[in-house]
Order: sequence, then structure tokens, then C-alpha cells
Amino acid sequence: MIVETLWRWRVALMAVGVGLLAAMMRFAGLGYPTALVFDEVFYARGAYSLVTLGFEGDWGGDNQDFAAGDYSELSTDGDYVVHPLVGKMLIGLGIQLFGPTPFGWRFMGALLGTVTVVIVALLARHLLRSTVFGAVAGVLLAVDGVHVVLSRSALLDIYLTFFVVAGFALLVVDRSRTRSALLAAADAIRARSGLSPGDVLPGMGPRTGVRWWRLAAIIALSLSVSVKWSGLWFMAAFLLLSVVWDLADRRAAGVERWFTGAFARAIPAFLVTVVVLPAVYLASWLPWFRSEQSYGRRWAEENPGEGVTWLPDSLRSLVQYHQQMWDFHRTLDEPHNYESNPLLWLIQWRPTAFHFDDAPEAACGAERCVSAIHSLGHPLIWWAGVLVLLYALWRVVRHRDLLAASLAVGVLAGWLPWLPYSHRTIFTFYTVAIAPFMVLLLVWGLSRIARPAAVGWPFAPRSSDRGSEMHGSGQPASEQLGSAQPVTEQPVAEHQLVGEWSRRGSIVVAAFIVAVLLMAAYFAPLWMGTPIPFEYWQVHMWLGSWV
Repeated sequence: MIVETLWRWRVALMAVGVGLLAAMMRFAGLGYPTALVFDEVFYARGAYSLVTLGFEGDWGGDNQDFAAGDYSELSTDGDYVVHPLVGKMLIGLGIQLFGPTPFGWRFMGALLGTVTVVIVALLARHLLRSTVFGAVAGVLLAVDGVHVVLSRSALLDIYLTFFVVAGFALLVVDRSRTRSALLAAADAIRARSGLSPGDVLPGMGPRTGVRWWRLAAIIALSLSVSVKWSGLWFMAAFLLLSVVWDLADRRAAGVERWFTGAFARAIPAFLVTVVVLPAVYLASWLPWFRSEQSYGRRWAEENPGEGVTWLPDSLRSLVQYHQQMWDFHRTLDEPHNYESNPLLWLIQWRPTAFHFDDAPEAACGAERCVSAIHSLGHPLIWWAGVLVLLYALWRVVRHRDLLAASLAVGVLAGWLPWLPYSHRTIFTFYTVAIAPFMVLLLVWGLSRIARPAAVGWPFAPRSSDRGSEMHGSGQPASEQLGSAQPVTEQPVAEHQLVGEWSRRGSIVVAAFIVAVLLMAAYFAPLWMGTPIPFEYWQVHMWLGSWV
């Protein structure tokens, strides 16, 4: 009875388990170090200014005065900032809850980082139809270094990551519900018309009603843009991906004019996007609009006849401000010790050192103790993930694998757009927004090893070691891009695996997960800033580019 109850609640238990692991990695010792690390000097202080002044005031004095509790250098002159406000408002929420302390300005990042891990676990469970691999995805993201470090720091990128993942998850929910409604409606039409299940359905196919989940996804992705402009790349990629899903689903449902039908349904989504995105983005600038002392707020009044003259003064000033921001980002080319070429981001070639300082001898018992924080992605996860990415791209080209394409899009949308900007001062920690999709892609690859689909695959089960099919997963055929066969059975998201487990493949996957966890324990001090002997830090620097 107890076992049956636990089995029935296995998804909830999985979500709680990975959430606890993620929270432990993100909240343990969150208030340490007490100093501002890396770009917290901009965002923690900006968030405090938003909380106290209602806008971002200019700061003077030493950067670490703020961390010491000295806020006297905050002026009422508007500060020239180059990112939207949503991320800083969320950091400010943590400051309101727990005060202007290291724990306070890092709290919301740790919380939303933990929530992101749970969402990824549930996503993997849904897409792979396996609670086991949902748990694996949650565990891998919970212990990924770049995600841990950014969750424990008051930088904007973890908020960008949260909204990007939330938007993708909402689109997956939308796809699942719309697909079910489409197939049910198609079957009903065939039954009324006297058609057999395999007959082509005339016309563009049935309507599926208002897609509220896609609207929620558009709002979430608009919020990602309101954290950092790079969210726009994810938004464009994922909304185009949702159209591809519609194409595949209408064709799989046997709709005669499947392309026209999917395209017709995409037009309202496009119109909604061009309304919702600007509305959400402008709403995120409300503190700037409300404060006459905000940077550039009175530019239009001070420069009559300049800029976009047909706009109201406040919007004309905001447009001019954004032109300055764009010029800043486009021309940023100041040498930095940790700038990195995006070509090498996915192998974590040049991780960013967020913090490095000597610690008291008593902190670690060695002659020299140091506290170091490196935003280094877990080497095994990222290096293996790159191999799986290459395999997934091959699957897309060779087999038109829609699930492989969907997961690869999340990685490529956060990576490829940066390649033309390799001359700029940019950093490897931007890959935190890629990390959830790299993990999903890696777990997809691991699932193909543990439950291989092809008989010729090296880990394919022999007759002597076949396992039982996972409860509730069914034995679906591979879903391909543009599959034209009508689907009459109960639809199940994306899938490409048979139901049998390979003993050899499962052992390989289990060994990989154990290795990941052992390596996470090894690198954890460099992700959490735990004082360690200097020699111990040195042996972690596997590559010269990490130093």
C-alpha cells in the first residue's frame, strides 16, 4: 500500500526532491561573501535605489561601501543604466523582504533559480514521458555550476533564464493541450462525416479555441526581454518553434491543408505578440516614467524638435535613451580579464571569476586560505552536452526528429546570436540561459542510451536483458518533422523511444550521473565561495584558460 501510494505521487515527490537539492545548492551560505561580487556592484545598488528612491540614482564613493552598510553616496541624480528594469525590481523585492544585506539582494535569484530547476524537471518528465529522466534533468541542472553561481548572485541573467524557461514550458503546455483538442476534434469530424480514421480531413482542420497558454508564454517571454534584450532571441525562436509544432500536429492529424491551417492560426499569435511585447516592456519602465529625476527623463523637453518628434515627450525621451543604450552595447569593446569568445562558450573555455579573496587561516586550516567563485559550468554536463547537441542536429537532418530540434533550438537561440559580437566585451556566464536546454538535450541523449530506439545502437537491449516498459509511458512511435500519418491514439507530447530498457545502457547512464554528482561535490566550493586551501583551488584549474 505504501509503495503504491508513493508510486502514485512519484511526480510530486520527484519535483520536491530536485527542488530541495536545488535549494540546498543555492541557499546554503547565500549571505557569503559579504562583499559585492562581480556586477552586483551595478544591480544590487540599482535595486536598492529603486526601492528607496523609486528610480535608479547615481552612486559615488567606493563600490564596497554599499556592502558595508554605507548608503550615503546614493544621489538623486539619475544613473545611466543600460539594461531594462524587471531584473533589478526583482532583486529589490528581496531587499524589501530581508533588507539591503547579501542575503536580501541574492534571495530572489536563488528562489527563481530553484523554481527553474523544478520546471526543467517537469519539462523533461513531460517531453520524455519518464519521471526517472525528469528527476535526472532536475538533478543535473541543480548541480550545474554556472546556474548555481548565477542563482547565488545579484546579476540579471538568472532572471532572464527563469522567464525564458517559463515561456518555453508554457508553450509546451499550449502545444500539448492544443494537440489533444485538435486530434479529438479531427476524430469527431471524421465520425460525423463517415470517414475512416486514416482518411484525409478536408480543409484547414478544426479550430482549437483561444490559446491562453500561448498568451501566457508570450507574456513570460516579453518579461525576459524586459530583463535583458537578449531575451528577444529566445522569444523569436520559441514562437517560431510553436508554429512548427502546429504544422507537424495538423499534418499528423491528417488535415488536407495543414500548412495553410497552421499559418492561419499563427497570424493571431503574431498580432498578439506585437501588442503584448511592447505593452509589457513599456510597463516595466513605469518607475522611470514616474520619476522626473530618472536619467534622460526630461531629454525631450531639453531638446525640442529633436528625436522622434511625433511621440509624446516621455516616449520621445525613452526612445532617445534606448538609442544611447544600443550604442553602448554595440560599441562596448573595453579589454577585460575574463572576456570570452562565444565560439568557445559551450565548452566553458573561459569561465568568469566572480570573486577571489584571501580568507583567514582558521577558515580552512591551511597556511593560505582563499574564497573563490567561478561561474564554471559543470564540465561533464557541458562537454557531454556538446556531443549530444551534435548528435541532435544529425537527428534533425537525417530523421527530421522534432524533439531533438525543439531542444536544440533552446541552446542555439542563446548561443548563435552572440557569434557576430565576438569582438565585444562579453562573458561565458551568459550561457546560464542556455544551461536548462543543454541539460534537457543531454538528458534526451541519456534516455536514448538507457532506452535505445534502434536495434543497431551500441546499447540496444539483448533478448536476455530486456526490461519492462516504464509505467504510463506507452510505446509511441518516433515523431518526426512533417509526419503525415493521421494520429488517432491518445497523443503524447514528443517521443522517439521504444519502451524497453537496456541493462548496459542503464549502467552507463547511472555511472555518468554518479560521476556528475561526485564532480559537483568536488567543484562546489568554487561555486559557493567556501574557503579552501590555495593548493586545493589550484588543482581545480584544469585548463590554463580557467585561471
